[in-house]
Amino acid sequence: MELQFDRVGKRFGDLNVVDCFDQTIASGELVALVGPSGCGKSTLLHMAAGLQSPSSGAVRANGEPISGPNPARTLVFQEHALFPWLTLRENVAIALEFQGIPRRQAHPKASEWLEKVRLQGFDDYYPHQVSGGMRQRAALARAFIAEPEVLLLDEPFGALDALTRMELQDVLKNLIRDLRVTVVLVTHDVDEALFLADRVLVFSQRPARVLREFRLAHVERTHDLTALSEERRQILSLLGVQTTSPIAENEEHV
Repeated sequence: MELQFDRVGKRFGDLNVVDCFDQTIASGELVALVGPSGCGKSTLLHMAAGLQSPSSGAVRANGEPISGPNPARTLVFQEHALFPWLTLRENVAIALEFQGIPRRQAHPKASEWLEKVRLQGFDDYYPHQVSGGMRQRAALARAFIAEPEVLLLDEPFGALDALTRMELQDVLKNLIRDLRVTVVLVTHDVDEALFLADRVLVFSQRPARVLREFRLAHVERTHDLTALSEERRQILSLLGVQTTSPIAENEEHV
């Protein structure tokens, strides 16, 4: 599914959050949005999910205006949002049950998806009995089980430790590759954006506008990211982060 943001603007009263965002995200593409906190990235996701309407312009899915939520467009938050009174299998299966699929069909499929996210054997555990990373795996399984055409990810691994985050990035990358889903990822982790994305859009302070676009689809990625060290430096520089010591720079010229 293709997503089109046609000169989209968003205001909340006197607060201008997004200003003339004009982008097309191709079917099967993963685009990462990187920028300062509060600059409007999550607002763009909410408009793509149909949870908010633009103040100006239009958001479209395959050319049709988005007027509300749709199972074809799934939003995943930083917090896993699992129901504490349901087991992991029940939490995953409920995405199908909401669509009218009987439990006897939904539960076996939920177990299959728990295995895909490396949670086999934990079907009958409750969220409080497993780690944060395992809860987020279950949230990914719930997002994918209904086979959405668009996946909208709002800092999905932001609350996890570095090693767990990298492990889940691998899981997500494999799922996206297998299912060819369109993905928009909001993240503050530049390395995560570089590892996962076909394109990275770097945003300004609010109101959100794109400072620069980085196209990365041609680069083979590992967590090492050595091949993308220059792109990483440039993105961090756009975000106001200095990556080279001035002293070291001066020493190079001595």
